[in-house]
Amino acid sequence: MDPDKIIDLLLYTIPALITGLIAYYFFKEHTKNEDGRRRFLLKKDLQVNSMPLRLQAYERMALFLERITPSKLLIRVQPMSSDKSDYETLLINNIEQEFDHNLSQQIYISDECWNIITAAKNATIQLIRKASMPEKTDSANKLREVILTEMMEKRAPSDAALSYIKEEVSDLW
Repeated sequence: MDPDKIIDLLLYTIPALITGLIAYYFFKEHTKNEDGRRRFLLKKDLQVNSMPLRLQAYERMALFLERITPSKLLIRVQPMSSDKSDYETLLINNIEQEFDHNLSQQIYISDECWNIITAAKNATIQLIRKASMPEKTDSANKLREVILTEMMEKRAPSDAALSYIKEEVSDLW
């Protein structure tokens, strides 16, 4: 093969290769930017559509925490008999039923918030069980009295969880 033809071939091939590499780089960057833009728009759409659901979940969990506050729970759930263990069971079952009713809300709120809500529920149940233990608590009305007295001395477990929910919701904005 003639050296002049090789040089001519290189003179045509090198600019074509350079142009091809530049085009490849620009198309790759363009595709990457378009993919990023599509993901951003999709995420933005999902946030717009999911925000009402998340807020509703926080509202329902706030309502749950309000309903299991011992002072409000005792007003809402009246004893059916004077037996303290029956009333203790009724209160705990009421809390568990409320919690079970709201289990699906955990997919819309953070894990940390859910854990705090669960801890508040468990602490409230523990408070009821602890109030039922002393020998002097011999009736349902006495159990109510002991729980209410304890609530006057310290905050309800659900108060801390409710504060956390409010803080988390304010961070959404």
